[in-house]
Amino acid sequence: MGLLGSGVLLWSLAHLLKRVTPGLRSRLGSAGRPLVALSIVLSVVLMVLGYQPAEGPIWWGRQSALVGINNLLAFVSFYIIAGSLVGARINRFIRHPQLTAVKLWAVAHLLVNGDLASLMLFGGLLIWAVLTVILLNRQEESPAPEQGPIAWARELGALSAAIVIYGLVGYAHGWLGYPVHG
Repeated sequence: MGLLGSGVLLWSLAHLLKRVTPGLRSRLGSAGRPLVALSIVLSVVLMVLGYQPAEGPIWWGRQSALVGINNLLAFVSFYIIAGSLVGARINRFIRHPQLTAVKLWAVAHLLVNGDLASLMLFGGLLIWAVLTVILLNRQEESPAPEQGPIAWARELGALSAAIVIYGLVGYAHGWLGYPVHG
């Protein structure tokens, strides 16, 4: 559990550094970027290595009624991320689309995973995403909503990417022993 907790903490600190200590981040300048990137990569390694063997209490398990909701939320989170990267219309309605996607993804996983390791991982990342949105909203003005016609190619690109990502992630989950359906 120590590796998992360290990974979530390192992820949060590396991502919050710019928001919480802007002076330090600006003093580091471009020389700080490799350090932050290395911290993020290390945090992911720690989370993966810490989650897999983690044992602890289980408060709730996978309910078949929640599996469909979990899968839908996961798909929507993939669509939001893909849409944010290609400039799809979803960006007009969600101020921080990638963080919103992380929050949906974390909630989806918490619905079907009630063990301590999952609460640490998905709950920790959910808390990080919520705190980051709060900090961003305090530090930045709300942009005016974009207007204009729908770029259907971008919408289809985001949807296609979400379908491919969902399929790949589902396959990887099954390969790792965490089937996403059934």
